[in-house]
Amino acid sequence: MHLVYGGTFDPVHHGHLRMALEVSDRLGGEQVHLMPCHIPPHRGGTGASSEQRLRLLELAVDGEPQLVVDDRELRRGGASYTADTLRQLRAERGQDTPLAIIVGTDAFAGFDRWREWRAIPELAHIIIVRRPGYQLDAHGEPARLLAERGVSAPEALYDRPCGRLLALDLPLLDISATDIRARIGDGRSPRYLLPESVWREIRAQGLYSACPDRNF
Repeated sequence: MHLVYGGTFDPVHHGHLRMALEVSDRLGGEQVHLMPCHIPPHRGGTGASSEQRLRLLELAVDGEPQLVVDDRELRRGGASYTADTLRQLRAERGQDTPLAIIVGTDAFAGFDRWREWRAIPELAHIIIVRRPGYQLDAHGEPARLLAERGVSAPEALYDRPCGRLLALDLPLLDISATDIRARIGDGRSPRYLLPESVWREIRAQGLYSACPDRNF
């Protein structure tokens, strides 16, 4: 199984990392490939550059064998579209390898607004991590897709390469990258919301309006 967890990671924090490890555990210790996007098509610009976000992510996963960084979308340039990335992975991994993308309920609720969204289930499975406070519209396309293709156990993702949806309830950390950026911008410390190595690098580079010499 090839697991992909994409996002801006702006910045990466313990909520991202813990969720990735929880999915890995549910799927028998499979590695999760964290994939920072270059230009997110569904939101504004990022607070840090692609290179800076990649550096923070690499620091965050250092020493954790279950989490690896895949920078293909940064190297490809342009807007980052999931369907394009999955086609590239399919070409590399072959047609028979199970692939799966990991998304939260909040992102999946707008799945039918993704470019080429109908093609995505034909390229990969979708693992949906339920997040408190987010519900699917019962009459919307994402809910219909989950009803038609949903499976109840991770094992069901292994006997075919794509096409199934698995919804998981996981213990999640309620941490927001938006909140972290706001804290730093206001001169408040985000310590313990993200890895210490990431926080040191943010301060060293003065990211998110942090003062490099500030004694947080």
